[in-house]
Amino acid sequence: MSSKLEIQWTPAANKFITWGSELNLYETVSLRDGCIPTVKLSNTIGANLLATNSTHHYVKCIDIYPKCESDLLLAIGQVNGRVTLLTFGPSQFDSLSLPGKEFVPRHPRQCNVVAWNPIEGNLIAAGLDKYRSDHSLLLWDIMKCPTVSDMNGSGKLVVNTMAPGLELAKPVAEFGVSEMTHSLAWFNSNSKCVAVGMNLKNIKLIDFRDSSKAVNSTLTKAVYGLCIDPHNDKHLASFIDNQVCVWDTRNFEKPIVTLPHSKSVIKIGWSPTRHNLLTSLQRDSSVITLYDIQHTFVGTEEVEPSVLERVIVPGSPHNITSFSWHHSYENRLLTIALSGSVNDFTVCDRITLNWAPNSNMVWTFGSKTMKCINDDTSLYGTLCDISHKIKQRAIDGYGLKDDFLKNGELIDDVMVSKCWNWLQISSQLVEEGILRGYNSKHPGVRAVLKMDGTINKSELISMAWTDLGNVNCYSSAKIYKHEDRDKALHLCGWYFERDVSSLSLFLERLQKEQAYSRAAAISVFNLKIKMALDILNQGSENGLPNLNVVAMALAGFSDDKTSMWRQLCSATRAQLTDPYLRAMFAFLTAENYSYENVLNEDGMLVCDRIAFACTFLSDSKLHDYLRNLTSQLIDDGNLDGILLTGNSNDGIRLLQKYLDTTGDIQSTTIIGVKAFSNDMFGNAVKEWVSSYRNLLDTWQLWNERALFDIMLSSYRPTDKPPQQVYISCNFCGKSISAFMQGLNRGRGTFSRMGGTPNKLKMSSCPNCRKPLPRCAICLMHMGTTTGLHNSDDGDNRLAEFSHWFTWCQTCRHGGHASHMIHWFKEHSECPVTPCTCRCFSVDSLSNEIST
Repeated sequence: MSSKLEIQWTPAANKFITWGSELNLYETVSLRDGCIPTVKLSNTIGANLLATNSTHHYVKCIDIYPKCESDLLLAIGQVNGRVTLLTFGPSQFDSLSLPGKEFVPRHPRQCNVVAWNPIEGNLIAAGLDKYRSDHSLLLWDIMKCPTVSDMNGSGKLVVNTMAPGLELAKPVAEFGVSEMTHSLAWFNSNSKCVAVGMNLKNIKLIDFRDSSKAVNSTLTKAVYGLCIDPHNDKHLASFIDNQVCVWDTRNFEKPIVTLPHSKSVIKIGWSPTRHNLLTSLQRDSSVITLYDIQHTFVGTEEVEPSVLERVIVPGSPHNITSFSWHHSYENRLLTIALSGSVNDFTVCDRITLNWAPNSNMVWTFGSKTMKCINDDTSLYGTLCDISHKIKQRAIDGYGLKDDFLKNGELIDDVMVSKCWNWLQISSQLVEEGILRGYNSKHPGVRAVLKMDGTINKSELISMAWTDLGNVNCYSSAKIYKHEDRDKALHLCGWYFERDVSSLSLFLERLQKEQAYSRAAAISVFNLKIKMALDILNQGSENGLPNLNVVAMALAGFSDDKTSMWRQLCSATRAQLTDPYLRAMFAFLTAENYSYENVLNEDGMLVCDRIAFACTFLSDSKLHDYLRNLTSQLIDDGNLDGILLTGNSNDGIRLLQKYLDTTGDIQSTTIIGVKAFSNDMFGNAVKEWVSSYRNLLDTWQLWNERALFDIMLSSYRPTDKPPQQVYISCNFCGKSISAFMQGLNRGRGTFSRMGGTPNKLKMSSCPNCRKPLPRCAICLMHMGTTTGLHNSDDGDNRLAEFSHWFTWCQTCRHGGHASHMIHWFKEHSECPVTPCTCRCFSVDSLSNEIST
């Protein structure tokens, strides 16, 4: 047989053949059954060898009979041009005397390709090398060829020998006199037509009903590996050297797609389970290239297709010599390497994913299955869909509260909740007069410290450790004081000097929250080591036993640089898991008042790090640190940076970065509206507002959208929302709304009507004078008075809402708003007699209001 290794799936779903020096038949088995296979194909699939045939030594090509799955019938093309039928042992074809038949051309030459007809299974096409005055394309009918026994009476079936006196079996059709056939492929929908690559110069389409001439042809050297798309007979592919061409038989002059390769191509093939997926294999390569050819139409015209290229590695480290797609299992591929190893590989397909605004997600799972999940499934919760959270928050009324703290309580995001808490603190400080002289309700630390202006000179205060009750210390702690620093400490929640008990109250609150390490660290940062020891001991008594060890270490505090305590704490500090404990010992063991290990402790809250810097850093170092920290927090989209930026331009940049990072358009919009002044309400904030409005509209949260607009108008009274509903005449199409608004404002000639009830007695269009629709209850034309008065103040002013035009979106019947309200309090059907529409039932919002 041929030295080249080939592989091919059989029509049976679990069998395949390989051939090279011999022909082998395998059956796939699952490794989960505990069997030991002959060949391991993958981690879950193996194969057992069923049969071997080594009687044919000059095989050039093989094709398997496509009409039978139980037994196999192979057509073998040989070097001498003969086509032999072969089976593996006894089969149902024995009764037809098919195994062993040979179809012999008039003149021996190499058979390059053999192919069964996919529709008429009794036909075989064979492509041969060139021979003068003889055809290179032969069509055989296996049921019409005679068989005779050889002269020895051995019973071996022989067809068409060159011995004199024997009747030669003739092909049923021939084509290509003095030409050479390199490859051929049957059309899947036409049993009489075949595409043939010939003479290294053209591809011909042949109809065997008239085989004297080609139906169509094109000039090309890409005549090898001809194959037709199993899903579209109009598309076929071929290759030459390092180039693959895709053709459309409707426009056969040139290929619609040309795919260049870096190496020579040795095999191509279409996927039988995926549309428009072409596979190619290059020489001396361990990878396979997939081309997803996407055909595009503009109107009725098909434009040049786009190609998505993808490379897969089936798993074999050796050079692959052949591959075969499974005919029914999606994306399943067999490969055989030069070493003889076989791999069963499943290509992970690209999926088409659609994510609806209502939290429904659907995607393709293969070509026949679609999977869907929604927010009710547990799997959806693992997606951390921010839009689902935004929708639930909107329903809960998040962002509509005037109290910032209440908004923070409605959200489960710790960072956003802290942002709301800080906005509440800053607004209270401004109202109390602690923060004065700032054109903002929420000035940040940078604005309070006047970092954009000249640097204020802070007062340096030295406090001896011995005066603070630490007898083993000989140095002092240096802190910086300034009025602006005190304001910054207020913003951080660290200003404790105005009230001696304020520090104790703050630490007690932290202890109730089980934040013992933070409380101890803040005590140390406020130079209260004895208080820190008490907090640590309290924490150890409440279920945190490791804190008593930390208390023992802290009790030995000494500022002597050569002391054993300092050396041990410096060496073991990094082993502590709690960031506040690490920062506490970093502060106590700092040399030359360098506190980088405290300031760069990311586990600490930003407010604590800023407060520490405002206490222990000099003016120049403080400003440098806060600038760097601001840039870092803005780049990270960390809303803790609002403490530094306040409602400034940097605050807008921070919110935009937070939005880009998290997609939380809701919090970004509401904070932008509530915290930033009109001067800062630029294009960015307006775009956020528009996006959030559209999102609420998409979810059909009409009430929430209306409440948001009301809240927005209270903060932006100059930005009135545009009118969204207009009343126009059914005859002339002109607006009635503008005219009625003019009446209400007392404009024009109608201003003399003043406050009389007649001012809205308008029963026709002011432009064309055609009558307006009648109210279904009072039968008066719309626009007239309803007879209902406002009883709040006792006068006879008409209630404005009563004049509104209302109508059912289903049946289009309606009337005055007040009449409709009264009607549907007792009825659910339309008030128009012949109409059976249940207007009130289709309005879910009305049902909620009624209940």
